[in-house]
Amino acid sequence: MRTPPKVALLIETSRGYGRQMLQGIVRYARLHGPWGFYVTPGDFEQALPKMQQWGGTGIIARIETPQIARAVLRSGLPTIVLDLPERQSQPGRPLARFSEVASDSVQAAAMAAGHLLERGFRHYAFVGTAGRVWSDRRQASFCQTVAAAGFAVHVFPAPASCRERVWEREQPILAQWLEQLPKPLGLMACNDDRGREVLEACRAAGIRVPEELAVIGVDNDELLCDLADPPLSSVALNAEGVGYRAAGLLDQLMRGRVRKPQRLVAEPLHVVTRRSTEIVAIDDPEVVAALRFLHDHAAEPIRVEDVLRQIAISRRNLELRFQTAVGRTLHAELQRVRLERAQRMLIETDLPVPEVARTAGYSTACYFIQVFRRAHGTTPAKYRRQLRTGA
Repeated sequence: MRTPPKVALLIETSRGYGRQMLQGIVRYARLHGPWGFYVTPGDFEQALPKMQQWGGTGIIARIETPQIARAVLRSGLPTIVLDLPERQSQPGRPLARFSEVASDSVQAAAMAAGHLLERGFRHYAFVGTAGRVWSDRRQASFCQTVAAAGFAVHVFPAPASCRERVWEREQPILAQWLEQLPKPLGLMACNDDRGREVLEACRAAGIRVPEELAVIGVDNDELLCDLADPPLSSVALNAEGVGYRAAGLLDQLMRGRVRKPQRLVAEPLHVVTRRSTEIVAIDDPEVVAALRFLHDHAAEPIRVEDVLRQIAISRRNLELRFQTAVGRTLHAELQRVRLERAQRMLIETDLPVPEVARTAGYSTACYFIQVFRRAHGTTPAKYRRQLRTGA
């Protein structure tokens, strides 16, 4: 009989991303266990137990310090690491021999940029966290996506000294920088923590959110986002799904069935829109009215004709102005909003596919499946299963 595995989890429990990932790991262990766990509660501070004395058989860890890196390497145990810096993942580096879990920072930032671009902003900004590889990747992707749409990005220059990066000292620096930016402006923060700090700095500077400055974060830490003032919009990552897949991979590593390192990715799922980006920065009032009607009634069996009845101009005129301002036709925008709503229900609920189709505003389940397959290359049922289990 196999001895139950004992796994050390060096994953931050104070962050939504870490907690969601842990939920996926626990879900796998309940189905395929039992497993024993060692968990370090709190933030990024870490301690690895004496694995041999404890009887540890595997590790999933975010490597934050050289001391932890040395301890993990000394253990000689099957290990999966989180978000390795580029220099550490190069062939020949000690940590490169481990499998890795990484958030898809490139696509997450592109999704955040798309969310702000859809709102019609002409000015953009990014606020990151110094020394974090995922923050650097998100900054590069956000700037690239916005530049491809023809706009520039103002990037917050992080204070050079650690002393100035303490929040009590950094807040007035950030507030002054935000105050000087052109408005209205769409801003991406590298994660929800940073987004909450941006909102605090806006309040200190007297900047109205979202009227003057719209803010979006990443991770969709529901507690942090809802506690923010105003509540913070955020890109949701498939942290629970990748946690489940990471546990499955570690199980195979501990059994000796997998030897080569693999890379798992927490893909972005959708934007959870809250008050911090609930604004349309488009000058055309008829286009704004059409957008609001589409978004408010997309779950109902409306058609483009229903939108046109709300706007006292010709169809051709509205279609041309809408295409110019939004970059899509009225029909394409209606489909996009419905598809996004359906995706969220597939991920967040256990509703059967026909009920998802009806609730998202599709006339029939067959038509919904056709639209979904065209957009994602798979069926709604397979999409749901893939995100939850990787199968």
